[in-house]
Amino acid sequence: MKIHEFQAKELLRKQGIATLKGGAAHTPEGAAHVAQFIEGQIWVVKAQVHAGGRGMGRFVGEVAPDVIAAASRGEGGLPGKGGVRICRSINEVREAAQAMLGATLVTKQTGPDGTRVNCVFVEEGTRIAREIYVAMTLDRAQSRVVVMASAEGGTEIEEVAAHSPEKILRCIVDPVVGLGSWQARDLAFGLGLSGPTVSAFVKMLQGFYQVYQINDCSMLEINPLIVTADGGVLPLDAKITFDENALFRHPDLEALRDLAEEDPSEIEAGKYNLSYVKLDGTIGCMVNGAGLAMATMDIIKFYGEEPANFLDVGGGADKEKVTAAFKIITRDPAVKAILVNIFGGIMKCDVIAEGVLAAVREVGLQVPLVVRLEGTNVEMGKKILAESGLSVIPADSMSDAASKVVAAVRG
Repeated sequence: MKIHEFQAKELLRKQGIATLKGGAAHTPEGAAHVAQFIEGQIWVVKAQVHAGGRGMGRFVGEVAPDVIAAASRGEGGLPGKGGVRICRSINEVREAAQAMLGATLVTKQTGPDGTRVNCVFVEEGTRIAREIYVAMTLDRAQSRVVVMASAEGGTEIEEVAAHSPEKILRCIVDPVVGLGSWQARDLAFGLGLSGPTVSAFVKMLQGFYQVYQINDCSMLEINPLIVTADGGVLPLDAKITFDENALFRHPDLEALRDLAEEDPSEIEAGKYNLSYVKLDGTIGCMVNGAGLAMATMDIIKFYGEEPANFLDVGGGADKEKVTAAFKIITRDPAVKAILVNIFGGIMKCDVIAEGVLAAVREVGLQVPLVVRLEGTNVEMGKKILAESGLSVIPADSMSDAASKVVAAVRG
């Protein structure tokens, strides 16, 4: 689960980590009020969306759609103003918020369709002596948290990782000991920090680790962490995501979820405890079991097409759950065919068949449907489908199912 920058910085402050003064606003007047409360001479207005590259992004209508589409693919930059703007008067703050709120921001991470801005974050300006990249996430190969830092802060860190990986420093954290001060100092020296900045960096990095651990984060990224003119350090931006499997321990964090930033189909799937992720292909998949779902997507790609989603209905799905899953798949206009691939262990094939038929009768069947059933009550399930009178394409194996659904897509 992702949260906005202003929410992430509030979590940092609760842990005693210093941040710049700022506040969120949903109207231009609200933004002006925040700026007046902060005082000062320079403010920064930032669009609050769950995507990176806001400063380099552009709003729909500022430039031609084909230019925006090309830039979202990384093919060149964009003219005009982005989703992060420096303002030197209260009126400029108001105007910047007016331009952003309700507009659609396109960045490299949103794709060409962009995302609507419903909130802005107004923050005080500050002098920046240096920018650093800091992040922590789980290294699954070592089953440990890895802390990463780079002197190339404020830049496209993906480009640094791809072309100059040696510029990204790493340390692995022992879960019993935690992030040691010696590890943080080693990173500080590797970044070229010196004097009182080293102590400030060590203290802040250990604070970040505490935030990561206490809140069951899956990723904490500060880009950039700035060195100020007096040698201090401050998080200029903050991105935090949480492990959704641990949210039951953090109802306060779950309340921070911004549903407007999430795919409606994924929200609907969550209501039925379905594991659903929308993808860019044309073949909708409904499978039980994450491993079988991954294998199903692989074999679709092997036969030359792309899956439109990952959807695991789980091992104990009932008729209602299967019906909901089918509705979610058919709601996607990109889906040109559907593959149902079920291995009946705990789940019975006849229950799956009845759920599929109930969904088809309710929402209609506008695209080819291939069904492969195996396991408990498989013959009963096949009989239900065969006697339904619907144009369901049966399959006997994964290979057979994949070849048939790909052929159906290709007409």
